[in-house]
Amino acid sequence: MGITPQPGIMDIALYQGGKSAIAGRTDVLKLSSNENPLGPPPSALAALAKAAAGVHLYPSTDHAGLRLAIGEVHGLDPDRVICGVGSDEVLQFVTQAFAGPGDEIIHTEHGFSLYPVLIHMAGATAVKVAERERQVDIDAIIAAVTPRTRVILVTNPGNPTGTMVPVSKLERLVDAVRDDIVIVLDGAYTEYADGYDGGTALAGSRPNVLMTRTFSKIYGLGGLRIGWGYADREMIDVMTRIRQPFNLSVLQLSAAEAAIRDRVWVENCAALNSAQRARLTGALRQLGWACDEAHGNFVLARLADEAEATAVDAALQADGILVRRVGGYGFPEGLRITVGDEDQTGRVITALTRWREGA
Repeated sequence: MGITPQPGIMDIALYQGGKSAIAGRTDVLKLSSNENPLGPPPSALAALAKAAAGVHLYPSTDHAGLRLAIGEVHGLDPDRVICGVGSDEVLQFVTQAFAGPGDEIIHTEHGFSLYPVLIHMAGATAVKVAERERQVDIDAIIAAVTPRTRVILVTNPGNPTGTMVPVSKLERLVDAVRDDIVIVLDGAYTEYADGYDGGTALAGSRPNVLMTRTFSKIYGLGGLRIGWGYADREMIDVMTRIRQPFNLSVLQLSAAEAAIRDRVWVENCAALNSAQRARLTGALRQLGWACDEAHGNFVLARLADEAEATAVDAALQADGILVRRVGGYGFPEGLRITVGDEDQTGRVITALTRWREGA
């Protein structure tokens, strides 16, 4: 007899992160993980250095300082904020707290790859809904709801597509489904989407809506793993009961609080991304490759087929540039390219142009 895991555990595929090294090269440009090319704000680094002297002390269990900062910056009630080890952990809280064996959780075709993992962890059944032209199809989600549906996961803006669902359609989704279904608006890339509130208004006014955000993208703190969610106080109370009391360290809490208050840094990062995203998108289209209007810090280039994607990826790696193959997301012909700074974007465009002209 051997040790037997819980049902569904062995169905979970191991996560594969973006490649970060090329053998024999020291000038690697990593554009495979949607990281901020400017890194974290200096204010966060200073807070980290200061907090290091206190790592022998346990952190706060209620994250009061960070929740207060989030509330002040975004005009939210701190008592309706929950913090986690990346927004990943907040997503884990909601799936485990509100679904289990016999229940269904809906996610879309090109949503975050972690969703099926979290659903299996909860023992629930994953229901994958097709998208339409690489965009979340609200009608398809509504049609997939059954009496067993407990949670709906919507990535907005999407990854790896970069496309976005307008707030009007999200409102229609909330209005159309039962109020005992939790709707999660996963907004890791919200700060890059001009004019989008990330679901703040819906989470603030509807008792069954949870909005999630992260410090891994525009705040440049991916290595520290910090995220948060905002929802009705009763939902937050339920999720807090399964949160480990010391899930965030003094270093994480200090850096995140400093970062979220540094609004000038965030605005500068968003402006840089917007300009270089438009530049990269334009160049890809001029080179004859399709790409949708993107709303995150990356662009999904759709090449002629998988063979061409493989060839272009190899050419980029030969130039020391790493991008992300997204066949696992249903785009074997796709390359997801993180938006870098001006010089990095220029390096990518030069390499792509050289390949196209030589092909």
